[in-house]
Amino acid sequence: MAKDSKADRIKRMQIPNVEIPPELADRIPPGQVVTDRFPILHEGEVPQYDMTAWSLRVFGLVKEEKSFSYEQLMALPRTQVVCDIHCVTRWSKLDTVWGGILFRDFLRLLDVQPEGKYVMIHADNDYETNVPLEDLMGDDILLAMTFDGKPLTQKHGWPLRLVVPHRYFWKSAKWIQGIEFMAEDREGFWERNGFHNVADPFEEQRFSGEAIPIPEDEWVRKDFD
Repeated sequence: MAKDSKADRIKRMQIPNVEIPPELADRIPPGQVVTDRFPILHEGEVPQYDMTAWSLRVFGLVKEEKSFSYEQLMALPRTQVVCDIHCVTRWSKLDTVWGGILFRDFLRLLDVQPEGKYVMIHADNDYETNVPLEDLMGDDILLAMTFDGKPLTQKHGWPLRLVVPHRYFWKSAKWIQGIEFMAEDREGFWERNGFHNVADPFEEQRFSGEAIPIPEDEWVRKDFD
């Protein structure tokens, strides 16, 4: 891990002192601040795609490796989900509206071997994040193509991103290009660099090491949509 890693920077931040309205207490995890804006956070440059060559690759513990073009994904039945999202840098955004393919519906197109209980999501900029397959079977887990009724912007993950609302948002990888099924868990990019493997916001599972209180809202210095 880098000497001044993102995890270390977040650990040094001050905890925001914000009173949560009682009616929202069960929706906002500890230490979070609600924002109406949508902060833009990612590592590396925003990728540019030739959509005639773009594909989503499914591999690992499947009986047959498959690739899906964007047109093929667009032709699949789609679902709209309204959910709250929570970033490890302490912002939460409520009632976000996403459209896309339910992961469990997409799974029906695959022939995953019984031992494939873990998933690695591969994304652009050599990013990857790990999620147990059972975490992807809920009513609000999407391969998302739209946000707020419009196509995803490039900075928010166009053409395809994962949305896993019950985990900190680094698990909801942008610009995904591969889904790998695995028999054993393997840490992804941030998980190898000081972040918690599970990432439950309501348990404040931010870091893999000692439980150091965090952050001031680092995200206020970032771009917004």
